[in-house]
Amino acid sequence: MNNRTIKKLLVAFVAITSIASCSKKLDLFPQNELTPEKTYSTIEGYKSVLAKVYGGLAMSGNTGPYGLPDIGGGLDEGSQVAFIRAFFNHQELPTDEAIVAWNDQTIQDFHAFRVTAADGFVRGMYARPIYNITMANEFLRESADDKVASRGITGADADDIRNARAEVRFLRAFNYWVMMDLFGTSTFITEEDEVGSNIPKQIERPQLFEYIESELKAIDGDLAPAKTIEYGRVDQAAAWALLARMYLNAAVYTGTPRYSDAITYSEKVINAGYTLSANYSHLFMADNDKETNEMIFAINCDGLRIRGVGNTTFFLHAASKSDFPEYGTNEGWAGYRGTLAFGNVFADKSGTTDKRALFTTSLYNTNNLLPITDVGNYDQGLHIKKYINIRTDGLPVADATKFYSDIDFPVFRLAEMYLIYAEAVLRNGGGAELTTAVNYINKVRARAYGTTAIGQINTSDLNLQFVLDERARELYWEGHRRTDLIRYNQLTTNTYLWPWKGGVASGTAVDPKYNLYPIPATNRTSNPNLTQNPGY
Repeated sequence: MNNRTIKKLLVAFVAITSIASCSKKLDLFPQNELTPEKTYSTIEGYKSVLAKVYGGLAMSGNTGPYGLPDIGGGLDEGSQVAFIRAFFNHQELPTDEAIVAWNDQTIQDFHAFRVTAADGFVRGMYARPIYNITMANEFLRESADDKVASRGITGADADDIRNARAEVRFLRAFNYWVMMDLFGTSTFITEEDEVGSNIPKQIERPQLFEYIESELKAIDGDLAPAKTIEYGRVDQAAAWALLARMYLNAAVYTGTPRYSDAITYSEKVINAGYTLSANYSHLFMADNDKETNEMIFAINCDGLRIRGVGNTTFFLHAASKSDFPEYGTNEGWAGYRGTLAFGNVFADKSGTTDKRALFTTSLYNTNNLLPITDVGNYDQGLHIKKYINIRTDGLPVADATKFYSDIDFPVFRLAEMYLIYAEAVLRNGGGAELTTAVNYINKVRARAYGTTAIGQINTSDLNLQFVLDERARELYWEGHRRTDLIRYNQLTTNTYLWPWKGGVASGTAVDPKYNLYPIPATNRTSNPNLTQNPGY
């Protein structure tokens, strides 16, 4: 299969899932009449459901492959339950990297640290991974060897289904990682829990960490070797990358540091044959599916076949105003931008020296607009132009109207693995050398500066704050900043303040309870097994 396999399979996903428009609420009840016997009767049926499990990260659907319960009534598919947009809001809006001008429901509460258990955006974020996990569980139930054999599927087709099981177990583990990172605890269901049979239990953060770790290690031999599977599907390197990320944050998740393991697994990815793409900006353009040398796993988006205002389409419109043509789209919503504090991690914000500073546009390029005196004034702040719906080869994008995005969302990149390795070395992880860490950082910076002669550092320059700042320069708007600031104890404390942190113009420390999001009140009402996070 070619590198658009998952995108093609998602056509089937659209066929079996009714997709709401941006303004339409998700339906309360299933509308699909497919049964397991019909859905899984052929190899094509299994492929369609596999695409749906992947598609849960790119699109928003309201029913399962044969009528499983929806995510929940009253949630907007675009702004609240679409994974990429919801994940971005929860990971970036509470930080210096993003602030929103819209006074839409409770969206400004994220940067001001005022979210509550009644917040609709939080409810949507809690619902999406659990919905995706439910889809994964159903695939795993129906793809057991005995069920596949009972349907007369044998030979290579049966082998393909068996291999797909490992991918689905990864996707389930990834969704559980999202829950662990954002909420700490989680509703916990596996393929052993039939839908509607029992009220789901809650799993605590340390136990969830152990579960995800055990799943990722268990499937290692069943996933395709690194860099051998078609683009858009997960392989061994994706599992190693998730483990490396988890181990870097293990002290937060479990109370026990695992920096040596972070080194081990980041290096497994590094040694798997990946190389940095030559041009940083190409990683975030409409044909970034060609950047397979650096991309370890990306969520496929396509302006013709994988449409939605909750995937990378959101980045185009929300970050632009009348300058929307520069983003390769057809309208701007004047919503999201960064703060000056984030911009200050760059010595030069123009992008002339460090080419990762993808900020200014022809309309918003003067420093006197950077301070934000009014959160609701989009014209103020650091305007970010990282994601643009323009192809590097000059060819047209898939959507002729240019409303929907072709940009795939990067989940794991080689550059992150270099940064994980360096930080884990500085945090006294074993089995690594400081000189190697410096070499990895310099690889990232050589790409950023366009030469190995400028921007290079020595061992004396490398410290933890430098790595945190380098992560901001390299990974901004990719869903890392909140997790990073928590790891450095800078999200809620007064160690680092940025404009409008905590709702104060100059920034202020906030309640440490905001290191976790609240368990939504509606979930606790419907499931008495769920307990609330402290402070809410």
